[in-house]
Amino acid sequence: KTKQYDMYKRFIRWASDRLADDGIIAFVSNSAFLDARQDDGFRKVVAEEFNELWVIDLKGNARTSGERRRREGGNVFDDKIRVGVAVYFLVRRASTKGFSVLYHAIDDYTRSPSKIEYIKGARLEDLSFDEIKPDAKSNWINQSNTDFEQLVPLSDRQTKFANSAAEERAIFKLNALGVNTARDEWVYEFDVPSLREKVLFFSDSYNGFLDSDDQSYPTVIKWSRDLRNKSNRKRRIVYNDAHRVRSLYRPFVVKHYFANSTMNDVLTRNHSEMFGEDFTQQNRVLNLCGNGRYFYTLGADKLTDWHFTGDTQCLPLYRYTEDGERVSNITEWGLRQVREHYGDEGITAEEVFAYTYAVLHDPVYRQEYAVDLLREFPRLPFYRDFRYWAEMGQRLLDLHIGFESVEPYPLERMEREGVEPKRAILRADRERGTITLDERTTLAGVPARAWEYRLGSRSALEWVLDQYKEKKPRDPTIRERFNSYRFSDHKEGVIDLLGRVCRVSVETMEVVDGMAHWERGSGFPPARE
Repeated sequence: KTKQYDMYKRFIRWASDRLADDGIIAFVSNSAFLDARQDDGFRKVVAEEFNELWVIDLKGNARTSGERRRREGGNVFDDKIRVGVAVYFLVRRASTKGFSVLYHAIDDYTRSPSKIEYIKGARLEDLSFDEIKPDAKSNWINQSNTDFEQLVPLSDRQTKFANSAAEERAIFKLNALGVNTARDEWVYEFDVPSLREKVLFFSDSYNGFLDSDDQSYPTVIKWSRDLRNKSNRKRRIVYNDAHRVRSLYRPFVVKHYFANSTMNDVLTRNHSEMFGEDFTQQNRVLNLCGNGRYFYTLGADKLTDWHFTGDTQCLPLYRYTEDGERVSNITEWGLRQVREHYGDEGITAEEVFAYTYAVLHDPVYRQEYAVDLLREFPRLPFYRDFRYWAEMGQRLLDLHIGFESVEPYPLERMEREGVEPKRAILRADRERGTITLDERTTLAGVPARAWEYRLGSRSALEWVLDQYKEKKPRDPTIRERFNSYRFSDHKEGVIDLLGRVCRVSVETMEVVDGMAHWERGSGFPPARE
């Protein structure tokens, strides 16, 4: 609720309450309400209280990337703000029933000065508007695919059944979030000694606060509401090397992580269900991006951070009971749906897991349900050739989870003799197919296909480059006491990692291309129950 109490919505509420049976409210505001997922409820109320919405979408959203960012063009306020802008008129007519949206959008790629001139000269009666009828989910533009609800739920959170007997009417039983630490700079590190030093300082400072009469929460460590609540309950941090595990912090970037429940805001029973009480047990997990801006998935065999794939949602293959027993996380209901559909009792839970991973990479699936995948949890179609998709999914899982052991792509290493590197650069040049690491070393021969494997706003290679850059820590204590990271200490390991991620990227695109060719060449739509 609190996210919807911005001032513009309050203004609209105030004005709507004071409008007569016939009247108009005019506004200029952020244009996110036109299609943002968090504004579904707002759009629903607008449709209940008004009969027409006339909107001129001036675009200009700078909080996007790539081709979408270029299409948004400049911002009508001289590029001084980063949000898209809309001019709109909310119309109430007592004699009219129903609601419709009259939508007009400025041309893509329009620059800021041109948008200003456009507004100066535009007359409402001269503009052409498209009439839009909201869909059942209160979407106006970018409406949902009506077939999406017919597909099989992946998580029981998508079902509407309240009783426990019906909770497993989905493919996966456990659906968990990635680890949300609230203090990444304290609990993640590339090398063990640095992590130990930071955690010992933090635990000593925190435990010392518990033992004192000080109520001011010392600012040398990072506090959060969760940590304050733990301190009120006198929960201590006990340092133990056994709490240190290898974790996936960002795509293809592994860090050492201090998995202590007191020191992390969200490290819960769900995570021990995925990887056992010590967080090191064997498992495979589908990590989904759930931030509403991108859709992608990435497999892992370790704990993953909340922002590993952007508001990470985790679907594990197995679960671990409190007794340490490993059981399947594919529900009996889900396995039965697949077996009955294909008439094959030999299909295993592992194959269903791999099949799911393949479908979530299928470019046809992603295109057909693009809007739905940004708004809702994915659902599963049943394609005709189950074995083909399960095999492709297994190949992708082996690539993505085993990225540290694949054969490196043969990138050419070029050294400038006599040049002593003074700073890390870590810059990619897609046109030239090069990666500049520092003033001395450049990697050449990066194939164009490698850049095409993207996870959100970046390619896989660019995720690695971003995470190994030398950055000024945000936390003041980390910045002053523990800012010991230097790229030069990790340079050889990064060169090796880039070669392996390049290999993974190229082979991933080969698999995805095969999916697209197979789907279109077969000439049939996804088979559904």
